[in-house]
Amino acid sequence: MYRESDLVCVAKRLNNKKRGYLVVNRLQGKHIPVRPAQALELFESLADVLQGEYGRDSLLLVGFAETATAIGAAVAAALGCRYMQTTREKLDDVDWLYFSESHSHATQQKLVREDVEKAAEECTRIVFVEDEVTTGNTIGKIVQILKERYPGKFQYSVASVLNGMKEADLKSFCDLGISVHYLVKTDHEGFEKIAAGYPEDGKVVDCVGAAGMAREPWELVPGRVDARRLVDSTRMRQQCERLGKAVLERYPVKAGERILVLGTEEFMYPPLCIAAWMERKGADVSFHATTRSPIAVSADESYPFQCRYELRSFYDGERAAYLYDLDKYDQVYVVTDAWQEEEAGTDSLAYALSQSGNFAVHWIRWENE
Repeated sequence: MYRESDLVCVAKRLNNKKRGYLVVNRLQGKHIPVRPAQALELFESLADVLQGEYGRDSLLLVGFAETATAIGAAVAAALGCRYMQTTREKLDDVDWLYFSESHSHATQQKLVREDVEKAAEECTRIVFVEDEVTTGNTIGKIVQILKERYPGKFQYSVASVLNGMKEADLKSFCDLGISVHYLVKTDHEGFEKIAAGYPEDGKVVDCVGAAGMAREPWELVPGRVDARRLVDSTRMRQQCERLGKAVLERYPVKAGERILVLGTEEFMYPPLCIAAWMERKGADVSFHATTRSPIAVSADESYPFQCRYELRSFYDGERAAYLYDLDKYDQVYVVTDAWQEEEAGTDSLAYALSQSGNFAVHWIRWENE
């Protein structure tokens, strides 16, 4: 069993007037480096909750971008059900169902309409998977949209690692027919004050202007499964295993070697799987990912982030991305599914890694067959 103190730390959002604090999960592997086995054990605990509740149901799990994509995929893989994630990225030749996440730095979320309609033919319940639910407003909005568009097609649930909903919010979900499941109940009282109390005097490294950084060529691995579209989670897991096997054949790891595996923004579950396999080979592995989230940094040692690297996105070279608190490792593996190279993104990340003493960096892109 997990406790709030095992998982929760409070950070300060940058330039967000809607909510000044961010609940950060120490074991999630998004913003804070984590041992892969610890993250997967946490996610599997949530899968166990759903297995006990819906073991015989035909489920569609929907993971929320960007912080819950690894959680959703890992839970779906454990259950062997259908899976898709929300996204903020552009996909060609699709129609979207749009909804908003009002407290976020990037408010627009979307699902591929065709895939939801396909799921309606075979799934009876949608389970929205989140890292943390505070009010439930976002999920409430999308459920209302889906009920209007697909009346009577689905039942609805939400499953999260952390849940900070108040009694009134829980009652509202009950009235909407949305079942709620979580591992740890959190109390957000005082979080705004805690976040506001930290000075913003941490280190900020501007990596945006870096250009022409010397680095290894991309290692291109075929077999990509894009969870932004409806997927069979068993096939997704199998393709992730193929990806991991290809990476380990190309880059054998040594027992005791300090390794960092980095995912990119929404793309987290496949690199987390690679990190876990490296860990099982005896390497000392950490995992986290770049993010769209701008978070304040502080020199206060009790605060979760001391250094922010300001980057460009792998998916859009004009868009800001961030990485926090890099350490020095023997080997670094950057794993992405970005479908075209954005030199501004790769150069900025290469520069950030070099500034923390990392020069043995391997660049892996998961591509379509």
